[in-house]
Amino acid sequence: MHQRIISLLPSAAEIICLVGGQPEMVARSHEDDFPSTIQHLPILTEAKTRFTTSADVDRQVSEALSQGNSLYNLDVDQLKALQPSVIVTQDLCNVCSIDLVSVQRVASKMDPQPEIVTLNPTSIAEVMESITLVGTAIGHAKEAAKVRADLEGRVQKCKDVAAQVKKDNPDYKPKKVMFFEWTDPIYPAGHWTPEMIEMAGGVHPINPPGIPSKRVSVESVVAIDPDILIICPCGLDMSATRKEYDIMMEKEWFRDLANKATTVALVDGNQMFNRSGPRLVECTEWLVMLLHDRPDFEPVDFPWERVK
Repeated sequence: MHQRIISLLPSAAEIICLVGGQPEMVARSHEDDFPSTIQHLPILTEAKTRFTTSADVDRQVSEALSQGNSLYNLDVDQLKALQPSVIVTQDLCNVCSIDLVSVQRVASKMDPQPEIVTLNPTSIAEVMESITLVGTAIGHAKEAAKVRADLEGRVQKCKDVAAQVKKDNPDYKPKKVMFFEWTDPIYPAGHWTPEMIEMAGGVHPINPPGIPSKRVSVESVVAIDPDILIICPCGLDMSATRKEYDIMMEKEWFRDLANKATTVALVDGNQMFNRSGPRLVECTEWLVMLLHDRPDFEPVDFPWERVK
């Protein structure tokens, strides 16, 4: 049966395309921008917030959520007119994408009702499982199994490098990483990112694997005395990330932290780390490169910049 697929989540669009479902996609969210071959599809969502600075966006988001408002608009009429058979969305983060309840409300009034596939991964294993889930729902289970096996093999290679480094150096101390998922206020990495740091042979002391990102104090960041700083704000591209880094460098505590660290890296937080999709494997490979000076692991065209 030919499907009519709508993706309302950037990582879902990436999975759909990777398992061969791109020709059946009929619409996307405003954030679904990869691969570039889907950018001609109609857009069904828009953000109510506007990016200015980290601190101002945090204020806009807190205000909307405290009033019980969604952060996104959904084009209900266009969604209904497209008559989708499958809608892929999420229920993990109301800040990141359109919320599940808004989608369910619309779908329940449609005839026939589309199947809603909800992705809520909080770990790499669950990201892999979501590839199987999407592949099965859209009739591409066989392709999904191949894609998953390939990605899992690449993750294993990353773990193998970390294990070998430990084996070769009995006194090896894992490098302490401070990963900024937001800069003002400070939110460290959560869910799968601390897990990926550990897979690559580092540690993320401020927030262990599997725990959601939560606001932390400057004092708690300084107390870690990190070896590596990674600035990768959720949803921000490289130019916006550079601006946030410049703002941070105006603060004495951050300058001290950057001076003491061995490595400071800026990463495109729109494309990398913050989407729970297949490119998290590239991010893990990049971490291996950064932590162990293994240029052979650096993915082609990975969007980042070393500032120290």
